[in-house]
Amino acid sequence: MAISKSLEVRCGGMCELCAAETATIEYTVSPKEEITENQVAICTTCEENLSNKDARDHWQCLSGSIWSQEPAVQALTYRVLYGMQEQAWARDIMEMVDLDENIMQWGSSFYDVAAVHQDAFGNVLENGDNVVLTQALKVKGTNFTASKGTVVKKIKLVADNTGQIEGKINEQVIVILTQYVKKNN
Repeated sequence: MAISKSLEVRCGGMCELCAAETATIEYTVSPKEEITENQVAICTTCEENLSNKDARDHWQCLSGSIWSQEPAVQALTYRVLYGMQEQAWARDIMEMVDLDENIMQWGSSFYDVAAVHQDAFGNVLENGDNVVLTQALKVKGTNFTASKGTVVKKIKLVADNTGQIEGKINEQVIVILTQYVKKNN
C-alpha cells in the first residue's frame, strides 16, 4: 500500500487528515479521476474510520485538515464532516472556513442520491418522455377534467419532487402526480 512519490513529498509522509500517523494509503476522492491532485495521503486509522459513523473522537482532527491548501484534502475533510453534521462540533468545523463552492460540492457529492421519477408501474421517467393518464384527473384551477388515456407529450420532471411532473394538457402546463401516469413508449 505504498503511496506515490509526489503524494509522499506533498504530505511529508504524514496523514493529510489526522497528521498523527504515517500516510500509507492513496485515497482518491470520488467522483474524480485517480490522479495525484484528486488523492489524499491517509493512514490506516483514518481509512478504517471513513465508514465508521461512531468515530467522532477520531475525527476531531479535521479542525486542522479543513485548512489544507490541497483541494482534495479539503473535499475529503468536508465529506467526513458533512456526514456527521448532526454533531455540533462537526458543524462548527465546517463553519470555521469559507470553502470554495466547488470543493463543498465535490465533498458532499458522495451523499447525493439521484432523484428518480417513476410512473405508476415503476418505469423510470425522463425529461421529454410521453405519458398516458391512467385515470381521469380534475385539473385544479381550471374548469376541465383530463380524461383517462390522455397523452401528455414531452413532460418535464419536477426537480425537487420525484412524485410530480409537468406537462401540457389543453395548452395549459399543469403539474401531474406520477402515480397517475404510465410511460408511453
